Amino acid sequence: MHRANHHQALLLAYAGAILTATLVHEPRHLALGLLLVLILAGRQITRILLRTLRVVLLFNLTVSLGYVLLALLRHISPWDTLILINLRVLTLTCLTFLFIARVNLFQALGFSRTLTWLLVLAYSQALALKQVHEDFRLALVSRTPIRPSLRDRYRASAAAAAWLLDKGLAGAHQTALALRSRGFFDA
Repeated sequence: MHRANHHQALLLAYAGAILTATLVHEPRHLALGLLLVLILAGRQITRILLRTLRVVLLFNLTVSLGYVLLALLRHISPWDTLILINLRVLTLTCLTFLFIARVNLFQALGFSRTLTWLLVLAYSQALALKQVHEDFRLALVSRTPIRPSLRDRYRASAAAAAWLLDKGLAGAHQTALALRSRGFFDA
């Protein structure tokens, strides 16, 4: 099989697996799916599990605690739903990290110039945002003689988020003006 076709087949398999994991409502089947993903991960199992836990831990903990509180107030058992939600999130996230580790998206989307162009655009934006994040992090470190406190880091994060929001809004405004001047919007 040609290399690009291999990546395209893996992209289709990933899309099918995501759809399946989303539609399955039986925890045993989701657990089997998670086990299959971990087996497919092979030597990367530890890395994928650690990345998954780092990414989903806070989210799952917050949602789970909120749901337990709601269930207690409504006098219902939260366990079946919590197991289903957490298994689904773990399965989908592990599957996504395995996909990222194994598939070259540029080759997988090589059949469409438009999709490849959109991927290049998204990838370049992600790299630019990563650089901005690193610049803000380094600015905080260079301006703080001692290790920044949690409060300082929150304030720096809020300032960075505000800057990114302002930049995004300015860019959207410029794009809207450019589109309006070309007749895409009514005046």
